Amino acid sequence: MDRNSSKYILIFILILTASVAVALTGLREVTKEKAAQNEDIFNKRAILSAVQNELPDGKKVADLSDAEVAAIFQNMEQPVLDMQGNIVEGEKAESIKMEQERKKPEADRELPLYIYDHNGEKFYILSVRGKGLWDEIWGTVALKSDLNTIAGVAFDHKGETPGLGAEIKDNPAFGRQFVGKKIYDNGNYVSVKARKGGAQNKEHEVDAISGATVTSDGVSEMLYRGIKYYEPYLNKIKQQGLLVQ
Repeated sequence: MDRNSSKYILIFILILTASVAVALTGLREVTKEKAAQNEDIFNKRAILSAVQNELPDGKKVADLSDAEVAAIFQNMEQPVLDMQGNIVEGEKAESIKMEQERKKPEADRELPLYIYDHNGEKFYILSVRGKGLWDEIWGTVALKSDLNTIAGVAFDHKGETPGLGAEIKDNPAFGRQFVGKKIYDNGNYVSVKARKGGAQNKEHEVDAISGATVTSDGVSEMLYRGIKYYEPYLNKIKQQGLLVQ
């Protein structure tokens, strides 16, 4: 092979390599945008799972199209709160990443709040995050308009054991126990506890997951601390006379 032929082959290889690189970059950007959209809808479905029983036309979250999910969120109030219960101007709840907020000093954190209106009743959806046996756990808690009664919950995890701690997500019966529970007892904040051996207080306790004591305790701690973060805001609503009994 003469020198000129080698030169042309090298040029061809360089052009081909550059073309492939450009194509891969373009493909990565397209798939990156699509992945972000899918993650956004996935997160919104998880939030709506806390109001599973209050969705339009009796539908369940799995029955909703992506467009229907997006439409519900467009009609939601989505304030962002500081730790004093004040609304942070210019921010929207769905832009808040709880895993990032958890890394901040507690006093500097921001809290997402989703206010879902169904048939004239408002449901306040709170985001909570904590620690399970192996890694982080998180969830959403929907309060009815009395700001005391739980309308529904949804939990997820990063690495809990299948058949044990992972049951906080995989076993719908665990989450259903929280419906109707109260977070206040005669005006005192108590949250809801997952009790090993079975619930004793029917208003403020649920059955813990058998064989997953650490994860169950993590859920209890997460709920107590996470809901309490919202108390300054909830108290302001009550003081302003906006509470619906």
